[in-house]
Amino acid sequence: MNLTELNRIATAMVVSGKGILAADESSGTIKKRFDAIGVESTEANRRDYREMLFRSKEAMSQYISGVILYDETIWQDAKDGTPLIRLIEESGALPGIKVDEGTQALPMCPGELVTIGLDKLAERLKKYYERGARFAKWRAVIDIGSGIPSMTAISVNAHALARYAALCQAAQIVPIVEPEVLMDGDHDIERCYEVTQRVLNKTFQELREQRVALEGMVLKPNMAISGKKCAKQASVEEVAEKTIRLLKACVPAAVPGIAFLSGGQSDEEATAHLNAMHKLGPLPWGLTFSYGRALQAAPQKAWSGKAENVAAGQRAFSHRARMNGLASKGEWQASLEKKAA
Repeated sequence: MNLTELNRIATAMVVSGKGILAADESSGTIKKRFDAIGVESTEANRRDYREMLFRSKEAMSQYISGVILYDETIWQDAKDGTPLIRLIEESGALPGIKVDEGTQALPMCPGELVTIGLDKLAERLKKYYERGARFAKWRAVIDIGSGIPSMTAISVNAHALARYAALCQAAQIVPIVEPEVLMDGDHDIERCYEVTQRVLNKTFQELREQRVALEGMVLKPNMAISGKKCAKQASVEEVAEKTIRLLKACVPAAVPGIAFLSGGQSDEEATAHLNAMHKLGPLPWGLTFSYGRALQAAPQKAWSGKAENVAAGQRAFSHRARMNGLASKGEWQASLEKKAA
């Protein structure tokens, strides 16, 4: 393992003013997104859509540091025969790959899940590295509800995240460690804070025990935020303050950077929260975005599967990427959204 090189890549992934595009939707998830815009989810349509994003010169070169790909996408070629992964490299961004294989029910823990995919991961990572991937992603899902999460669910998911991270570093690939506490419930921000604290503490304990070099990884956490069904939604300022307090308490300064998931927030909410956090600096690590839906909902709608809409889709993507790039430096303002509209 070359830790200097891993650290260089991890630092580049969270460089100020840029963030990570999560374009790693599974076949089932992208079908739902395409259904919403009336587009059939064929391999060709998925390819065309992602090619549109990766050929967005302004967005990719100025605001995107890396792209997380799905297994299908990393092997696909653009319409002109150029490998899609090459388009990402040519823009100056780093290609990455989602390597977990989804979730399954956790035995003896009703309503809780564990992420799978460790079997044969070492061999898969070798092939992805040869293809050009320089970082990977593994997502653990922790739900908040009546009597959950259990410490069992937190422990087994943290253990799997650390095993995955160690395998990545052994393969010279930077692991994005993503322990996501979902915002689907009716819990308040205090409950989210408390659960996320337990999850992060357990995750870093496992990472240390499994000898993962913290200097060669990126953390992808949720924000401390009210559940979607909570009657009292926390303000932007409260989300920022509690999230930064939580991260400072749980995330060692050795970690080069933190790239948030958007987790079901609206486009502007995710941007505003990130921006507000940068007002609370200085921070011990780089702090940026690793958004999927919050970067892609607007370009998907603008494109709607039509070749004549590619330029409109690219404009929408560039706008969202720019807004988040500004937020990752604390320079975003809501008035910039209205100007674009």
